[in-house]
Amino acid sequence: MNIVYLIGILLALFFVIFGIAVNITPSAGFTLNLGSLANFVDVSSVLIVIGGTLAVVIACYPKQALSIPKHLKIMMRSKIFDPAKCVEQLMELAHIARKNGLLALEEKANEQEDPFFKQAIMLIVDANDPGNVRDILTNEIEQASMRHQEVIAMYERGSNAAPAFGMIGTLIGLINMLKQLDDSDMSTLGPNMAVALITTFYGSILAHAIFNPIASNLSARDEEEVLCREIILEGIMAIQAGENPKFLQERLMAFLNTSASQEDPEKKKSKEGKKQRKANK
Repeated sequence: MNIVYLIGILLALFFVIFGIAVNITPSAGFTLNLGSLANFVDVSSVLIVIGGTLAVVIACYPKQALSIPKHLKIMMRSKIFDPAKCVEQLMELAHIARKNGLLALEEKANEQEDPFFKQAIMLIVDANDPGNVRDILTNEIEQASMRHQEVIAMYERGSNAAPAFGMIGTLIGLINMLKQLDDSDMSTLGPNMAVALITTFYGSILAHAIFNPIASNLSARDEEEVLCREIILEGIMAIQAGENPKFLQERLMAFLNTSASQEDPEKKKSKEGKKQRKANK
């Protein structure tokens, strides 16, 4: 389970609630007034911000929105894709192929739970052309990453929409308040002003404590999956070419030692360009 995510979210909510309830004065010292939390509960604000944001997300990404429970499940799981384990499995396959030939890998392919890994093994067992194998696996990686980026873009859209609906709620509250300034009944000014301010509060919380962390965690899962699949691709191609297992191990371990700061600037620029193009869409 992704404990770090849970700790981060709980800490964020704790400090917000604690900041609302705490009261420090020179005379009374440190006191907690939990009753002040009721001032930050408003049904109209909830409907405007949460309802409006979810409606926009569903309207923009109808297919992806149906799989939100699945996204949360993936985000909460840790170490779904383990590059070190992929290298270990590829080394085992390399030794088997070295001793018994590529056909001996079919049994190992049937044991694989990862469909991509199984497909990769079967492609070389069936003696496909190396160029075709690389093209097929590369296309699989790119298509999977594109699907993931669409899901990440959905949560980023939600992160952008939440503050916007918070501002809409602020305008609604201010308009209602100004319309009733000349009214003899001034009792509605407080509730209208509350809607004006609380909606902005809800929008900020929803954007920065809910949608942004989910998008960031899903992006990290995408990077882990792409890394594992790139390792599998290179390992499978090397096994098909009959490379020495020791040399293969050193080459694959280089993937594990690569950090974001060491990434090729051109690749970084390409990734940023893809994200920007998707955001513009």
